[in-house]
Amino acid sequence: MTSYAIIIIVAVLLSSHLSVVVSGSMEPAFYRGDIVATENVQTYYGVHEFDPYNDVKVGDVVVYNAEWYPEPVIHRVIGIEDINGSKYYLIKGDNNNVADPYLVTPDQIRAKVITINNSLLVIPKIGYITIWFRGL
Repeated sequence: MTSYAIIIIVAVLLSSHLSVVVSGSMEPAFYRGDIVATENVQTYYGVHEFDPYNDVKVGDVVVYNAEWYPEPVIHRVIGIEDINGSKYYLIKGDNNNVADPYLVTPDQIRAKVITINNSLLVIPKIGYITIWFRGL
């Protein structure tokens, strides 16, 4: 019985740190159906893992709530702007020709993709099951 509880706890902890890629906008960094490992602004259990106001830099790949798309978007920060004392991020998919249509506030950022030795932490292809179930 205890081992089941441990498995459930580990699964909940891991699931809050994994995001499924639903488009090809970040190819070749990662592909549709891949899963990226993230550190979160706030986890389900109330822990703040990073501060989107101070811990996001140009080159980071973030997960954010876009004004222009109903699902969270996973794209790269390509610029940081200060407009009237407020911080904004310019964000773009690596495989897109233009930046995302709106500047992003730190409050919109939910997570940052984990990098190890300048490589994104990606689990290839196993996210297709989730994409299929969600009809994306």
